[in-house]
Amino acid sequence: MEQYNVTGMSCAACQVRVEKAVSAVPGVKSCAVSLLTNSMGVEGDVSSSEIIKAVENAGYGASLKKNAGSEKASRVNYEEELVDRETPKMKKRLIASVVLLLPLLYFSMGHMLWNWKLPPYFDGNHVAMGLYQLLLTALIMVINQKFFISGFKSLLHKSPNMDSLVALGSGAAFVYSVVALFEMSGAVVAGNEDKIKYLMNHFYFESAATILTLITVGKMLEAKSKGKTTDALKSLMKMAPKTAVIVEGEGEARTEKTVPIEQVKKGDRFAVRPGESIPVDGIVIEGESAVNEAALTGESVPVEKTAGSTVSAATINTSGYLLCEATRVGEDTTLSGIIRLVSDAAATKAPIAKIADKVSGVFVPVVILISLVTFVAWLLAGESVAYAVARAVSVLVISCPCALGLATPVAIMVGSGMGAKSGILFKTAAAQEMAGKTQIVALDKTGTVTTGIMKVTDVIACDDVAEGDLLEAAYALEAKSEHPISKAIVDYAEEKQVKLLETRGFEIKAGNGLCANLGTSAVFGGNESYLSKEAVAIPQAQKAELERLASQGKTPVLFARDKKLLGIIAVADTIKEDSALAIRELKNMGIHTVLLTGDNEITARAIAAQAGVDEVVAGVLPDGKEAIIRTLMESGKVTMVGDGINDAPSLTRADLGIAIGAGTDIAIDAADVVLMKGSLLDVSGAIRLSRAVIKNIHENLFWAFIYNVIGIPLAAGCYVAAFGWTLNPIFGAAAMGLSSFCVVSNALRLNFLKTHDSRHDKKVKNPVTGNLISKAGQEKACKENSMKISVKGMMCGHCEMHVKKALEAIEGITSATASHENAEVTIETSKPVDESAIKAAVEKAGYEYAGITA
Repeated sequence: MEQYNVTGMSCAACQVRVEKAVSAVPGVKSCAVSLLTNSMGVEGDVSSSEIIKAVENAGYGASLKKNAGSEKASRVNYEEELVDRETPKMKKRLIASVVLLLPLLYFSMGHMLWNWKLPPYFDGNHVAMGLYQLLLTALIMVINQKFFISGFKSLLHKSPNMDSLVALGSGAAFVYSVVALFEMSGAVVAGNEDKIKYLMNHFYFESAATILTLITVGKMLEAKSKGKTTDALKSLMKMAPKTAVIVEGEGEARTEKTVPIEQVKKGDRFAVRPGESIPVDGIVIEGESAVNEAALTGESVPVEKTAGSTVSAATINTSGYLLCEATRVGEDTTLSGIIRLVSDAAATKAPIAKIADKVSGVFVPVVILISLVTFVAWLLAGESVAYAVARAVSVLVISCPCALGLATPVAIMVGSGMGAKSGILFKTAAAQEMAGKTQIVALDKTGTVTTGIMKVTDVIACDDVAEGDLLEAAYALEAKSEHPISKAIVDYAEEKQVKLLETRGFEIKAGNGLCANLGTSAVFGGNESYLSKEAVAIPQAQKAELERLASQGKTPVLFARDKKLLGIIAVADTIKEDSALAIRELKNMGIHTVLLTGDNEITARAIAAQAGVDEVVAGVLPDGKEAIIRTLMESGKVTMVGDGINDAPSLTRADLGIAIGAGTDIAIDAADVVLMKGSLLDVSGAIRLSRAVIKNIHENLFWAFIYNVIGIPLAAGCYVAAFGWTLNPIFGAAAMGLSSFCVVSNALRLNFLKTHDSRHDKKVKNPVTGNLISKAGQEKACKENSMKISVKGMMCGHCEMHVKKALEAIEGITSATASHENAEVTIETSKPVDESAIKAAVEKAGYEYAGITA
């Protein structure tokens, strides 16, 4: 999608006009114009010159946003876009207008309402007073000529906007007053005192001038408030350092020099001292430190960094000295990516904005028509021309399409910025809206609900064996193995500061276990089958423990010395610390949770019980996950949460795809929302933020509609007969000026939202209940076009992964799901596969093939 800057837009009608003009260009697939950021995103096979020409023909200006291909352009371009240039200009116009308006009001209203004294020359000289008011009003109109230039230009292009209403309203009041002044001149010549007094009350110069001044007040307040909607983005940009310390040479010849950030190139080495911000993305090549990544992820706890660790621009080095190599610079840094995502999201349109766009497209012509009807109706009712003009002008100046156009984008922009500060990145406005409508959350297990890392969960020594002896034997045996189960046991032993004893004759028994000599004894470690083969007796109590651990989805490893069982150490892929809390928060919001996993039923249900999900679907093949999502979508709006890589099909299929734990990899195509941290709490945080944004948009739209629904009839004089209410054009202009300011100010309240505060969550009524996936549907998703084979020797989830990779390398096998508990593998095929190829692949992976079972 190409991004453009658009100039000349003043209200929602302008926005709709530009969209229509560009959408009509052949080859344009979609076009979204943002009144808030004065930007436009265009998708399609069309040249930029054609797009710019279409915008110019519609009466506006356009330019292609600077390509961030240069390293400097990326940051500078976004900074330029966020600079508030409108408020200073409007402030100057406002000051000049007020300076001229005050003496105008003194002469036009002061002596009449409060008997203020006039200078001798003007006292009783009504023509002179009229000329004085005309001159001051004309000067105010020149100062605010922007309304007239834009308004009448839009009228000529048959696309009237808010400026057209202001120009017509103040222009009509001015012209009527000039005509009245000329009539007064004739009355003075004729000596008609009654007519002179009558016409004196028909001067509306102060109304024309005050309308322009008050509209400028409203526009300035609106511009100032709009500038605050990008505060979150501005704070991110301010965190990016402007310079970097480049390191050249080695040893004693090593030198350091400070250069502007745009001069840093990929491969350059740079130094970061304690307290300094990291200038670009890179990898640590020397030093150790803790880095505060709150600017990007919202996580306040510093992350330890050592050689080989990645670092990101705008994060802060809190302790040690780091020497890094630049890997991503300029527009490629994570920070630039976040800024680009938030900016692009603001240029897209939420579906909820469509109704406002439809109204805005016809709003101004309808208001002009209502104004004309009002004028004619009051004349026919017998009122004076002056009264009819006042009512018609009031209708023009009170009507405000801007509030309608800003209702959605301001809330979306503030919400996107708030999300970015918390490490929650919405790619589009539609994604931000959809998150709040979520009824079902489908969660991938590994890496989403669980850590994806094997850890020791239980250490159970036999009655006559000390736990320390069990750990010593296990540590000595597992220390020489690279298996994930071994690593988990080694890490646990090191954490407990167990002494490492030297072993000899170390052997790995393929898929079964380990054996070695420890001193004069032989030690063994593995599953029940392996230790039984080694003639190790397993007491009934330990067999009961094995069953209990297996029922909890854990992998038990038995250890023995000289044929005597020492005990059991269980390992498992444990759930994340905050997963249960996050799922509880989702359920408190009224959301149905479903766990999807390729694991066997026992493991899946054990994890589901710990996490507290409503429903679990186990043994799901990768393509089967996508089928399950399709089934879930029949029951409600579905959000799929996964790692963004293995879950790409299901993330794309769901109504909303959330990639969790993306870290610095924010460009995950399959996801609509990217969570930079690995915490499930960010899922509930994203939904909470989205709900707040949707609520805010509803409030804004209500205000924008109700303001016009009440204000226009009041201005037209519809309530005169019933209540005697009329509206002076001056008060109409004040209301118009403040309406947009109120909408923007309401959106700014989102800045006070605490994304992770669940105390105010409301349980939305959800029609989704019970199990959504039938057993038959689950089996179809898991077993369609599949076969089962028996494979012996698998001990854990990582053994399952080895077998899976070996089988999926065979042409014709689309996926393989292994279960070490059941010693079987479910294979899905796209065409017939020779059994000999399957057998060879299993045996090459180090396991025993035992034939096809189904």
